[in-house]
Amino acid sequence: LKNNRRINALITVICLALLIFCLIERQVRQALAAHDKTKVNGRYAGRPAVPTGKLILDALAGIRLIPGTGQSPPTIPRPTDLQLHLLDLLDIDPRDLR
Repeated sequence: LKNNRRINALITVICLALLIFCLIERQVRQALAAHDKTKVNGRYAGRPAVPTGKLILDALAGIRLIPGTGQSPPTIPRPTDLQLHLLDLLDIDPRDLR
């Protein structure tokens, strides 16, 4: 980084990424709390774990999205049960991706 403007832009991008990271974690934890739970099953070596931003994004990292063409909507082929559960906690409907 050779000037202050670029440094400022990089700091802004990093802050936005951290904000999104924290909001994802907060949303999942609040959705779990609404069901009187604090842990997600099957995430940490097959045991229940408190959902952190890293664990959530690691679990969702394997999701593939096939873009829609023409009249066919975009789809997520074969998501795991954990991925479906996390998408549900994040209030994302995997059948309605438009």
